[in-house]
Amino acid sequence: MLKLLLIVMSLAVLQTAVAKDLRTVTEPKIPAACTSLTGTGKEETSVIQKALSSCAKGKAVRLASGTFISGPLTIPSGVGLWVDSEATLKASTNPKDYDTGKNLCGALDDTGLNCNPFIIIKDAKGSGIYGKGTIDGQGGHIMTGKNESWWQLAQDALVKDNHQNCPRLIEIVDSEDITLYQITLKDAPKFHVGSATTNGFTAWGVTITAPGTARNTDGIDPIDSRNITIAHCHISTGDDNVAIKAIVKPVSHISILNNVFGTGHGMSIGGGAYSGVTDMTVTSLILDGTTNGLRIKSDKSRGGLVNGVSYTNVCMRNVQNPILLDTHYTTDPGNLTPVYKNISFNNITVLTPGKFTFDGISEAYPVEVTLNNVHIKKGSTWVVSNAKIKGKYSEDASGTHC
Repeated sequence: MLKLLLIVMSLAVLQTAVAKDLRTVTEPKIPAACTSLTGTGKEETSVIQKALSSCAKGKAVRLASGTFISGPLTIPSGVGLWVDSEATLKASTNPKDYDTGKNLCGALDDTGLNCNPFIIIKDAKGSGIYGKGTIDGQGGHIMTGKNESWWQLAQDALVKDNHQNCPRLIEIVDSEDITLYQITLKDAPKFHVGSATTNGFTAWGVTITAPGTARNTDGIDPIDSRNITIAHCHISTGDDNVAIKAIVKPVSHISILNNVFGTGHGMSIGGGAYSGVTDMTVTSLILDGTTNGLRIKSDKSRGGLVNGVSYTNVCMRNVQNPILLDTHYTTDPGNLTPVYKNISFNNITVLTPGKFTFDGISEAYPVEVTLNNVHIKKGSTWVVSNAKIKGKYSEDASGTHC
């Protein structure tokens, strides 16, 4: 028992030591319910929104059991939405419910910005989504009044070099200390979670699932935000499992701890790093079946400084590009210089052959990385251009499972 206690204490100290989030983050708790609702399997937008709007701060609206179908919902400041284990909240499949006023939601155009999200948390402090139930975006279901699903529309956009207007599942904007805890999110029409210009965001014990073929269904995208913790989550999607983006504001102090990623495009920084990404740790991560593993992506049109990023205790299997540091993500023109500095890889194990790429933008701005205890599978390819690499790797990875 003493040995077990010492191990637990050591792990707690380790997590504190590696965390970049400046907050002290511990496992969240579900707030007390202000009211409990039972789903009827019918459309209940007004019922749920009325309960949320009248709920006292510090408490949560509990969806206790049954199936709820709803259009867009707003979670007020300080209020929680609790989806309990026997409840499912399904997003409406009607594009008109999400339309921003131009009648373009559910259609293609040159922006893809004409749908409101299913759930929005804006200008809020201390709000959250909790519980062991499920929020289903129904991305694979035929849209009301259309002959295709949200995901088929996204595929059309790819073929036609256009943009699909599909709602995000959860959008957090201009907020502080927002929490997602234990909830299962599935089949978003577009991104599952986007957190923009937010200080303090925690996703703990969250499960996110979508088919690997469902385009642009990112798992969690912290954008222009700081003090982020993503811990103990399982994420399998059709795009980036996690993508850190700095579009108009710097992103900093990020902790990605004890997660498992399945299908998807991996643990990514970019493809917008304009304002810079600093002070980030990825610790104790398993990637199994992702297209990419640990990826930083930018180019001359996106630029930005990525500095002070560490990857520690990472195991990968069936990953095509286990490490991909790419400064030529697109061929779009521009004069912004991508700079990757102080990037470290520590205790990395890759159990299947893959391609490792360290691609700097120029000799004047090489990618600068350090390797420590990196073990890869024999038969892998190693591509280096404009890079300064300290340390070595070994082609001696063994075993079949992480």
